[in-house]
Amino acid sequence: MSAATHPQHAAIRPEWLALHQEPVLDPDQIIVDAHCHLYDRPGHRYLLSEMLADITGGHDVRATVYVQARAMYRADGPQRMRVVGETEFANGAAAMSASGAYGPTRVCAAIVGAAELRDPGVHEVLEAQLAAAPNRFRGIRQSASWDGDGSLLNPAYSVTEDMLESTQFREGFRLLARFGLSFDALLFFHQLPRLTALARAFPDTPIVLNHTGGILGIAAYATRKDEVFQVWRDGLRALAKCENVAIKLGGLGMRMCGFGLHDRERPSSSHEIALAWEPWILRCIDIFGPARCMFELNFPVDKCSYSYSVGLNAFKRIAASFGQDEKDDLFYRSAKAFYRIADLDISPAKHSQRPRGAVDRP
Repeated sequence: MSAATHPQHAAIRPEWLALHQEPVLDPDQIIVDAHCHLYDRPGHRYLLSEMLADITGGHDVRATVYVQARAMYRADGPQRMRVVGETEFANGAAAMSASGAYGPTRVCAAIVGAAELRDPGVHEVLEAQLAAAPNRFRGIRQSASWDGDGSLLNPAYSVTEDMLESTQFREGFRLLARFGLSFDALLFFHQLPRLTALARAFPDTPIVLNHTGGILGIAAYATRKDEVFQVWRDGLRALAKCENVAIKLGGLGMRMCGFGLHDRERPSSSHEIALAWEPWILRCIDIFGPARCMFELNFPVDKCSYSYSVGLNAFKRIAASFGQDEKDDLFYRSAKAFYRIADLDISPAKHSQRPRGAVDRP
């Protein structure tokens, strides 16, 4: 199985997405998208122009956070250093965006890159990452997603069941606080106790859990949804006691989560999506509190299930009962604080401005 056929990925079908469109809800709500990717692979092109086309739909997206996706690694040089190419690439996109020539949204305003924390020479990689984007580089993501079912694993990453407890990993992880960096945690729901142990061991390192805590709803987990929910909920409750941990709410459009949105004859409405996600997302907010929760679109991966605008509408429906202060935490303040996005413009709405780089999509 190649990384391209990993269970989180399903085909993006622009013609299918175009079958459902809806007005933007609460267009003046300021948004920082806490999780996005850019890459150019065979059959999978998503660069600045594609992202701008998605975000220019009426929602007031002020900034996005770039998260590692194995994009644009250097073709030569020491193997451990090749990941720095991704940060250079993301910082280039950020510089284009920061010029203002492509509209008001600051794409890649913060950058989360890659490093193999088990490598004894990882300090050299961290130094190079910071040098590549000194004003934007904020942290590392290294996948820890492991399950006994090998079909659920991404072959692009070398992961062991006990990786987070290993001496080699923790020696590298210890450096993050020294360099002033955070950690984006990517794992499955049943691994939450392992992340809790890591967070307790390193209380000075900020950690953010990706994708609503790694829900699985396919393969053997498809018939165990109540059990998954209980194990996931209990894992989050213990994890939330670690004050250095936050959580990203999103990533539920991936097919591994089991919601089946990409399999429907027509795209789901934001109302339908909100009903499916509410039990999970509202439980996260209840456990962590709005100040430690941040909405993420996880594009383009989640684009297999819904458009950017419909996804944001779904989040807005889920958050409708919250006060404005809590909404601001969920939609932009938590991400802005965690990733230290300085000087973010929070003046009145700018959603009507169309970037030069935006292109129309069907």
